[in-house]
Amino acid sequence: MTPSDEVIAALMLDLALRRGRGKTFCPSDVARGLAADWRPLMGRVRMVAASHADIEAVQKGEPVDPLTARGPIRLRLR
Repeated sequence: MTPSDEVIAALMLDLALRRGRGKTFCPSDVARGLAADWRPLMGRVRMVAASHADIEAVQKGEPVDPLTARGPIRLRLR
């Protein structure tokens, strides 16, 4: 069963809060927490991150759009 955007967002925020302000985590951490076959969820995780008011995507410490960023990104509390 595919997780809903609400379930993805809840896990994403939980991971961000556990890491703490200023700390980042990989979007794959969210996907891995939702399914054994996590790779197909990566696009959805990026989509949810893009629309989540409390989450920011970064590359090399600089904010980026998780939908258009190429290569690996990290997520953190905004």
